[in-house]
Amino acid sequence: MKLTSEQEAILATEQDLKINAVAGSGKTSTIVAYAKQCDPSKKLLYLAFNKSVRIEATQKFTEENLSNVMVETAHSLAYKNVVRKHGYALQANGYKSHEIAKILSIKSAGKKHSELVVANHVAKYAALFCNSAALKVGELNYLETITNEESQEFVHTHHQQIYVQTRTFLAKMNSGEIPITHDFYLKKYQLSKPKLFYDYIFFDEGQDASPAMLDIFKRQTATKILVGDTHQQIYGWRNAVNSLEKTNFKELRLSASFRFSPQIATLAHKILLWKKHLGQDPDIKLFGRGKHTENKVKATIARTNLGLLLRAIEFIKENKRVKHIYFEGNLSSYTYADDGASLYDVLNLKNGKKRLVRDAIIKQMSSLEDLEEYIKQTDDVQLGLMVEIVKEYGNEIPKILQDLKSKHVENEEKNKAEMIFSTVHRCKGMEYDSVQLVNDFVGEERLKVLIEKDDADPSRLNEEINLLYVAVTRTRNHLYIPENLVPDGIGPTPSLHIIKTVAKEKDSKSETDRALKSYLKEKSYAVEKVRETHKKAYQKWTPELDEELLAMYDEGIPSRVLAIHFNRTTGGIRSRLKKLNGW
Repeated sequence: MKLTSEQEAILATEQDLKINAVAGSGKTSTIVAYAKQCDPSKKLLYLAFNKSVRIEATQKFTEENLSNVMVETAHSLAYKNVVRKHGYALQANGYKSHEIAKILSIKSAGKKHSELVVANHVAKYAALFCNSAALKVGELNYLETITNEESQEFVHTHHQQIYVQTRTFLAKMNSGEIPITHDFYLKKYQLSKPKLFYDYIFFDEGQDASPAMLDIFKRQTATKILVGDTHQQIYGWRNAVNSLEKTNFKELRLSASFRFSPQIATLAHKILLWKKHLGQDPDIKLFGRGKHTENKVKATIARTNLGLLLRAIEFIKENKRVKHIYFEGNLSSYTYADDGASLYDVLNLKNGKKRLVRDAIIKQMSSLEDLEEYIKQTDDVQLGLMVEIVKEYGNEIPKILQDLKSKHVENEEKNKAEMIFSTVHRCKGMEYDSVQLVNDFVGEERLKVLIEKDDADPSRLNEEINLLYVAVTRTRNHLYIPENLVPDGIGPTPSLHIIKTVAKEKDSKSETDRALKSYLKEKSYAVEKVRETHKKAYQKWTPELDEELLAMYDEGIPSRVLAIHFNRTTGGIRSRLKKLNGW
């Protein structure tokens, strides 16, 4: 492969180095090229962010006959040296709140379900410590990580109990009294200050490393090469830190993306400039050199599970002929919370059928309102989203999930999918020919409103900008983006399609918020009433408008969104599509 001048500069560097690489800039190819030029007698270690990246990287190094490169994840190294070496039992899926409450014999402190709330915070506090570089639990201020007001109040009141129980919980894992978690054995490995006997160590996706991972990496005497993208950090909620900003290595860049066009690059660049509202002065170089023309692999990307599920439901309802869909990370990961609760559990609670509830926590709730109170005290976002879905769809949920599952293909048949659905977090590192964004991201106007709030968290708002940046840079060819997410001065191009939305407001609600209230519940209005809100509802369709309508429909954009874009009724859009398609 022909190297760029930036890549050549990286290969010519023989010292600790951090590579700030924009999306689609060929960072893995650059690492492979670096490894190829190294003396074959040298030992190289490539640390991948997760298992899927590890598999892909192993294949690339094998194809280049680089047998002196070992590919691992931080967790796989820790597993070999802690779990396997010392014979620990593993709790692969972690502990649920009710299990921790039982293990620690936590009693209710008067308030309803307080033992479960305490256990929930013990799990989070333990995870915070295990992912940190701290030597002791007491070095960390757990309270400052809580953003929800009711949750803050609970933690403040019960802080000493949560602290003591967290230490007890960790001690029980350390002694082998109970099985250990993935987070715990990584922490134990980090505290052992391991020495890795390699000449070169590459650490990929460094912007999302935990402090524990980074501490292991920085302690090594090998030539260390850290690779990542400052603006792709989206795992702060998992206690990740932007390691590119936490190291003083020499910095070089990969600023040309071979994935997408110059127009998409300009859009992404301007989105990142929103960080100026947070008092940052981002030094960004981003060039688009992609020349892809295929439009086979189509994806819908959302910020939240809820936004994605709503769009997927809408998609299969409106596209009866669609046979195959695919969810990145598998469909079940969108219908179960981390703590094990399912949509069915929440639905059965709502219907008063507690005998059918399988989840131990939800089984202890007397009503949906009771569960919502628990959610407020624990700040359990996933469970909160499930409650919203159940409120919206109620007893339709079993049929909806059955329809989704019947069309969902397995990993090996992903290429058959007519639409791929994913949240930003699950499609990290992926790319598609055509990408359609759900309108549940934070746009510039919304960002300004959030900044003005008293409890504004700059780091979280920075991550909101990163989420949109990651989403728009997943495309190789076409991007369909709601207009309220588009920076000023950006217009439509052959590769960038801007979808009209409701009029911009200072505190405009997202598609998720609106959909929950009015999803496919269009009423029949008199012609005069329709004309008040849809001024073009009865204007003549032109060949140009027909062509645009069909193109957007073929992308899987729902009629509700098309109605807003073309300023017509949903019924009018469906009627026109029937005529054009000869249904």
